[in-house]
Amino acid sequence: MTEPIPFHREAGSGPSVVCLHSNASTSGQWRSLMDTLADRYRVLAPDGYGAGKSPDWPSSRAPSLQDEAALIEPLLARAGSPLVLVGHSYGGAVALIAALGQPARVGALVLFEPTLFALVDGAGAPPNGADGIRETVRIAALALDRGDRVAAARCFIDFWMGPGSFDAMPAGRRAPIADSVVHVRRWAHALMTEPTPLAAFAALDMPVLYLLGAHSPEPAHAVARVLVPVLPRVEVVELPDAGHMAPITHPDLVNGEIARFLAQTHPTG
Repeated sequence: MTEPIPFHREAGSGPSVVCLHSNASTSGQWRSLMDTLADRYRVLAPDGYGAGKSPDWPSSRAPSLQDEAALIEPLLARAGSPLVLVGHSYGGAVALIAALGQPARVGALVLFEPTLFALVDGAGAPPNGADGIRETVRIAALALDRGDRVAAARCFIDFWMGPGSFDAMPAGRRAPIADSVVHVRRWAHALMTEPTPLAAFAALDMPVLYLLGAHSPEPAHAVARVLVPVLPRVEVVELPDAGHMAPITHPDLVNGEIARFLAQTHPTG
């Protein structure tokens, strides 16, 4: 039986670029990148489990990154190869696992701070660089247990974007984030219990652009310190004026770096 293709946005024509969104977000975060690339590439951006218009995870078992990669597998098959995978935060972690599953399919990989915290714990038991997100998840989960989604969302967003960021958002943006943050425990489970060992990522022998925000919280940089050295063909670019949510807050900077990288590694002629 053919698995259904998850809800996705699509624009343009040419070699395929598949974009995976962050936690508490949807495929809509990639609209500006799609506009940037659509004259040269076919850009596809799916909604992950429980995000946007895709279905929720259908089991009481917490989903793994392998499960998240399986959701987008029909879309990757449709995209053809060689394709480019672009992933931000949680989407970056999913992109890494999807690329490991079928490395011959992926011609290039763009990662903006993949949050694969299991790699940090694998390199050294806590206390370590992932402690900040562990504590944030604990506090957000307690707020959810009290029935306070807004407090949970405020805790989660302010950790990644800075104090006051959630309350500064328009109400229309806060509401869906508060609805999505109910999944914070399962996001953490997937990212902190992923069993793939660090050494496995040395098999990703394709061009990789690894983007960092200079002002991002420590856990994002802790993952980079562990992961970057094992990637065989990686280019690291740190954006000096940006943080973890730069694909949304600084799209021109991020999109420009991605377009430059694709022109070098995945030219359209």
